[in-house]
Amino acid sequence: MEIKVNYLDNLRLEAKFDDFTVISDQPIRYKGDGSAPGPFDYFLASSAMCAAYFVKVYCNARDIPTENIRLSQNNIVDPENRYKQIFKIQVELPEDLSDKDRQGILRSIERCTVKKVVQTGPEFQIETVENLDEDAQALLMAKPEEGASTWIEGKDLPLEQTIANMTAIFEDLGMKVEIASWRNIVPHVWSLHIRDAYSNMCFTNGKGATKESALASALGEFIERLSCNFFYNDQFFGEEIANGRFVHYPNEEWFQPGPNDELPDGILDDHCREIYDPDGELRGSNLIDTNSGKVERGIVSIPYVRQSDGETVYFPSNLIENLFLSNGMSAGNTLPEAQVQCLSEIFERAVKRQIIEEEITLPDVPRAVLEKYPDILEGVEALEAQGFPILVKDASLGGQFPVMCVTLMNPKTGGVFASFGAHPSLEVALERSLTELMQGRSFEGLNDFLPPTFNSLAIAEPNNFVEHFIDSSGLVSWRFFSSKADVEFAEWDFSGTTEEEAATLFGILEELGLEAYQAVFEELGAPVCRILVPGYSEVYPVEDLVWDNTNKALLFREDILHLHELNDEQLGELLERLEETQIDDHEDIITLIGIEFDENTVWGQLTILELKLLINLALAQHEDALDRVQMFLQFNDNTVERGLFYQAVNAVLEIALDDELELDNFLYNFTRMFGEETMVAVVGAVNGTVRFPGLEPVGMQLEGLERHQRLIESYKKLHAHRAALAGIE
Repeated sequence: MEIKVNYLDNLRLEAKFDDFTVISDQPIRYKGDGSAPGPFDYFLASSAMCAAYFVKVYCNARDIPTENIRLSQNNIVDPENRYKQIFKIQVELPEDLSDKDRQGILRSIERCTVKKVVQTGPEFQIETVENLDEDAQALLMAKPEEGASTWIEGKDLPLEQTIANMTAIFEDLGMKVEIASWRNIVPHVWSLHIRDAYSNMCFTNGKGATKESALASALGEFIERLSCNFFYNDQFFGEEIANGRFVHYPNEEWFQPGPNDELPDGILDDHCREIYDPDGELRGSNLIDTNSGKVERGIVSIPYVRQSDGETVYFPSNLIENLFLSNGMSAGNTLPEAQVQCLSEIFERAVKRQIIEEEITLPDVPRAVLEKYPDILEGVEALEAQGFPILVKDASLGGQFPVMCVTLMNPKTGGVFASFGAHPSLEVALERSLTELMQGRSFEGLNDFLPPTFNSLAIAEPNNFVEHFIDSSGLVSWRFFSSKADVEFAEWDFSGTTEEEAATLFGILEELGLEAYQAVFEELGAPVCRILVPGYSEVYPVEDLVWDNTNKALLFREDILHLHELNDEQLGELLERLEETQIDDHEDIITLIGIEFDENTVWGQLTILELKLLINLALAQHEDALDRVQMFLQFNDNTVERGLFYQAVNAVLEIALDDELELDNFLYNFTRMFGEETMVAVVGAVNGTVRFPGLEPVGMQLEGLERHQRLIESYKKLHAHRAALAGIE
């Protein structure tokens, strides 16, 4: 994690990281102002709080209340060496707690991350650089030995060269990518989380049988998502980029809808129109991109090459972002390598969807076959030893597809997790199923999955597949666990050279009567491809283009960002639009308008319901406001502070709507209960003198929205690189 430190007045310092700012000072006796803890005080507190966190995690997993658990830490300093200290952590536990849980809590404290880092002994590397922002070397990976050359199946270059090539791409962009965490709790199963140190919304995860293969996986995913603009999906790029020569790619084209909002000629082909506009309901306005929001420019579209005949077809950027998420994109050392990975993922997800929604029972992989892959078998047995029954299944549907499945059962919670992996090699597909199962997860993280069900409607519900796509947390049928398989086991093999494998996978699509469209992005220095298979590789339902399009943001973004400047008539119109579009009241404003507010602010927690409520208050619509504040309090998952604010609003509204009650008679005790500052804001909100309490004014220039500005700056590095390569000033 990158922490940037700024000098403030006197000895005060400001450390900024992620969305947080920490202020430190020194005591007055050391010439400071004593206005904040010192740096070493934060260090001491971090170990105590980390220990307390692990106790909380242990207790939450077992429904043990923590109200009567107390923890303290004292540091005992050696009088002869002040750098030699004992950190004594004491925990007070309720008398009725079982011996088993007492020991479990003590073991949980032993897992404290701060403690383990201190005990291991971090290495400090101190150096000077010409410019902190341009120093792009942040990958915390030891350099490989000279001449090291590790080849794995599926890669056209050694891992060491793959990692070096991809790291150089970030250096060229001036982008710091840092490793945030590693996990290796099962033999031969590694995973890690990497992110842009400046804009942590840009992150990926990697997995593999070794730490090097996991790192290569994460770096490749980062590059593919940069190349395909995935990190910036649904986000507003700001006025500068929106009005620039290009918004997404230099080769993009813009198309104007017809006079009655018809789809323009030039976008999609007949095959795609049959899939995306079967009833003639799709309009041009449904395809305006969210990122620029420039209705007057038209529909920005990206060229894709049709696999069957090599013809270019323009796909609206908005259509891709709405339906495909990250499905069908990959980076590689060579284009065929990228294609194989890309097509493998498409098959993995499509076959997974078919198996889950059709409740297909898969055959077990025979023990004799598993024994051919001892590293994979060792990982499976390690999970079994932890108390998790594992089912290893052939998901090829009788040898049709290069897909495998590893399913974990959790007897502690009754939950299950079906993990799928795909590749032309059965061994690689099986390895990916296992590493995907544990990617970024601790053993405690395996407690979060849902139990199986016989409810076929719930399983076939489109959002269930979306949940499976995002983090595999969706529902699975009990029929999946029957010992009577619906298909025979096949020890399949689609492997060959990467060129042969790509041709084989494209051939499977052709046999299914499916058309593929491919865009290749090589401007970053590594071949990246994105493949769309209409009617097969979408994640979201096609009807979302009409009924739940992300570009609904354009109906609200400007007004919401200028909320404080709207008059009563404009506020009334905004409220009416919010009602007419029937957006879920619990959707947050971040998602609605594509602006990354700091989640620790009122803007960052704001939902459609709360926005409607605040507009009701601003328009003195007290009865509607009371209905909504009571709904808010019933379903509130906002901060405690905001919840108390609306408790006060509820009480004041009740008085305002009751002719027999006078606010002055209650104000003294309300103030004692909620505080003077809160009551001033509440009374002002109800009587109309304070509008939108807690929401700082912003605007279309996104003033003060540091989190979103960091995201835009990240995109500008990519945008500038593309412009330079295209010779665009």
